[in-house]
Amino acid sequence: MRKGLAPELIARVLGAAPKYTMDDLEEKFPPRNLPDGAFVTRFAPSPTGMMHLGGLYGALIDCKLATQSGGVFMLRIEDTDTKREVADAVQIINQSMEKFGLKYTNDPQYGPYEQSARKDIFHSVAADLLARGLAYPCFMTADDMEKIRESQRLAGYPTGIYGEFARDRDLSDDEIAAHLNAGDKPTIRLYSLGNPENKIYCKDVVRGSIAFPENNEDIVLIKSNDGLPTYHFAHLVDDHFMRTTHVVRGEEWLPSFPLHVALFRMMGWASPLYIHTSTIDKIDDETGKQRKLSKRKDPEANVQFFLIDGWPTDAVMEYLFNIAASGYEEAKSKGVVKSIWDYEMRAKKIPMSGALFDMKKLEWWAKEFIATLPVPELVARVTQWANEYGTDTEKMQVADRDYLTAVLGIERDNPRRIRKDFITWRQTLGTVAFFWDALYTPNTEFDFNRDALREFLATYDANDDKDTWWNKIVAVAEKLGIKNGDVAMNLRVALSGRAFTPDLYSMMTVMGDARVKQRIEHAL
Repeated sequence: MRKGLAPELIARVLGAAPKYTMDDLEEKFPPRNLPDGAFVTRFAPSPTGMMHLGGLYGALIDCKLATQSGGVFMLRIEDTDTKREVADAVQIINQSMEKFGLKYTNDPQYGPYEQSARKDIFHSVAADLLARGLAYPCFMTADDMEKIRESQRLAGYPTGIYGEFARDRDLSDDEIAAHLNAGDKPTIRLYSLGNPENKIYCKDVVRGSIAFPENNEDIVLIKSNDGLPTYHFAHLVDDHFMRTTHVVRGEEWLPSFPLHVALFRMMGWASPLYIHTSTIDKIDDETGKQRKLSKRKDPEANVQFFLIDGWPTDAVMEYLFNIAASGYEEAKSKGVVKSIWDYEMRAKKIPMSGALFDMKKLEWWAKEFIATLPVPELVARVTQWANEYGTDTEKMQVADRDYLTAVLGIERDNPRRIRKDFITWRQTLGTVAFFWDALYTPNTEFDFNRDALREFLATYDANDDKDTWWNKIVAVAEKLGIKNGDVAMNLRVALSGRAFTPDLYSMMTVMGDARVKQRIEHAL
């Protein structure tokens, strides 16, 4: 057993004596009182910019597995990488969680939930590792490490700080004290006992047991510049003391899997179960091949895209959920469930291959979702979006709530034949824009039958019921020797500027007497 550092030297290395013992921490963060089989999950983003669609996908799985099992879903902000932190990123994360309906419970008992505020906890665990000889202070500079990596490259060795290349892993107490006396600030590194020639077996809930080479690198646990932990160490400490039972993360973390399992075993802690989800992919427009959704190339990689463009967040979540639980679509179409929260997700059934994000399929989910909304709710959602994200024109459209309600209520009174042409809130307002005079564009290319328009206008009465209205159209057609549909098409284009619209009678009823007459006269 390697000899550890004395308490006095540990205090100097860390800058202060540890605040807690390991027993203190176990008592401070006790096992959660939850039913058997309850999942404790966490969404743990770094505040380094936008909220990625892949992050939303993982957070949805986290939230669903926890809530359906009577467990706990947490939001943990992993803000230890201060160099990459972006202002307002935490606000963006919280806004995205709220907008997409992901509710988390951050019990103060297990907080704080910002890693930068848990420094005392990380240092206390680091002190324990230093005392047990499982970690050591390293005084190598960036230049020192680059020289080592360069020599490794020239010799054909894997680059990194390990074995004989870990210069400071066996410093004596006097040598450590000399560095500290000289004002040198150490990082705290793992004293790795791993051998890459040996295998470590790590169990993924979906993928099963995976064999990896053991980790032999002396990774940094505590950074020298700010005393904050690296991701690997923070993940270890927080998932143990927050009592996380399941870690859902992208498959890009598979290379780190053996390191994390080894860290838990080193501490003598039970490791959470891991679920490595597939990446969110798309078909590349140029190559036609499937590739990972890119935050640099693809606007839809940023969840703000869906909010700004007015996609129903419920539909986005349903589509993402169906990627993770492929039986959901069938269950909903058969009426077995009403929403994703009614459908039981099975962790072992989460797909391992690249999940394809198809905007056309999302359009289908959006149409289907909007078709289920009662008109008052549809109006409320469109209005809320326009007032928050819309242009001045779109805000103008939602200003008269009664008129908007009448416009959006067309062809939504028959539950068996509800129109399904609305996709996003922006597109919805664009589809009905011609109802507003300021947005109406007369059709200058259509060859109007002016006799038909004159004859209809002469008998038009806004108070006519639908049968009377239609009989007048038939009478005009018979008088002029043309088809009923020709008269209707002339009216449709004159009133909307378009050849395809909702029900013509309903459209005229909503527009009202003055607007109908004005537009027909304009066409004449």
